[in-house]
Amino acid sequence: QVQLVESGGGLVQTGGSLRLSCVASGRPFSIYGMAWFRRAPGKEREFVAGISWSAGNTYYGDSVKGRFAISRDNAKNTVYLQMNSLKPEDTAVYYCAQSRGDTYYPGAENYGMEYWGAGTLVTVSS
Repeated sequence: QVQLVESGGGLVQTGGSLRLSCVASGRPFSIYGMAWFRRAPGKEREFVAGISWSAGNTYYGDSVKGRFAISRDNAKNTVYLQMNSLKPEDTAVYYCAQSRGDTYYPGAENYGMEYWGAGTLVTVSS
């Protein structure tokens, strides 16, 4: 059974930074693409960032380009989301997801993600 456990959320002021982590278990981590999504209050889930199995390819949603960075450590079964220059509109529950394949698939439903974590709340105060 695949499990994804996020951590690192919290309260931060506008302009601040946070780093989210997601530890995966249940199947070989290093061969699957990973991604982060978020859901803000009253809004639909939004793609934030994706990373391929080897970290050779990354992809970002327009709203976070230049501010957020996704990375992974396959030895630790962990994917990260470094969030800088945070804005109040970044307030959301952030979800880690694991792909059905070795990367993310922008043309597919949910970018091809198959498994989801429970989420971690990020609140950015103005």
